[in-house]
Amino acid sequence: MSKNIQLLILFSLFLVSCKPSVKPKDLYGKWKYIRVQNPNPPDSVNAMTLREQAPYIEFTTKDSLIIYWGGKVLSHGTFRVDGRNIIVKEILADRKTREFPFYVEDLTDKQLIFSTKGTDGSEVTAVKE
Repeated sequence: MSKNIQLLILFSLFLVSCKPSVKPKDLYGKWKYIRVQNPNPPDSVNAMTLREQAPYIEFTTKDSLIIYWGGKVLSHGTFRVDGRNIIVKEILADRKTREFPFYVEDLTDKQLIFSTKGTDGSEVTAVKE
């Protein structure tokens, strides 16, 4: 009996930890950054900078994205969804491209939390406008 309860608890925890895949239609629109944290070294962009620079990311129905910072395009390219990852294909100034993932930590109809990994990684919390 005890073993069955343990298995039931483990199965329940597994189900709770599973998050549904992201769908492109859930991303479409403009997402205003309200928090940016950099874990290495631990640092955050302060609220005043976020208000002044007004950064946001915009996902379009043509599966393109544009990241704005300070009223200027910081980055642009296309995206595709792979489970909980947004795979960004950034178009660089010399017309070359690079691909990298944004891992979606949380997504609701009003809030998106995504992160990048590695030494330059960061976590962004954004709200839909």
